[in-house]
Amino acid sequence: MTVHVMKDGWAGVIRGRPKVGAFAERARRTQPQDIDAFAKMTGDRNPLHYDKALAEASVFGKLIVQGGITSGILNAVVAEDLPGPGSVFLEVSWKFVKAVGVGELITGRVEVKEVRGDKPITKLETSVRNEAGELCLTGTATVFTVPLASR
Repeated sequence: MTVHVMKDGWAGVIRGRPKVGAFAERARRTQPQDIDAFAKMTGDRNPLHYDKALAEASVFGKLIVQGGITSGILNAVVAEDLPGPGSVFLEVSWKFVKAVGVGELITGRVEVKEVRGDKPITKLETSVRNEAGELCLTGTATVFTVPLASR
């Protein structure tokens, strides 16, 4: 009889192997300077982010932040909390279902749906909600966590 022993792909990962069902959240309030910083990095100067009169007359009814600011909170949750340091996105599938305005409190949440044992890869359910609890972004992400701890 041959017994196959699966290598622990999570060896050296700072926070260790996450468990299915584990979740983490982070919240922050969007600010006008977020729009400026994001525009400097990406060149996204859409008038919906800068022109108050135009934005208020649009379907959004207010100045909105770039989608990268909305999804960016998930970068922090993944890299800092779950799975934690060393984590990078391999794949994301996100739907932006409600625009986020300037000055809104948003909460990013990730929940572990699958964990591979042979490699430090995690599949996550992701979401961002506003302070009214309304869903602004929903979807999934696959994350690879680089082992950073000494072995």
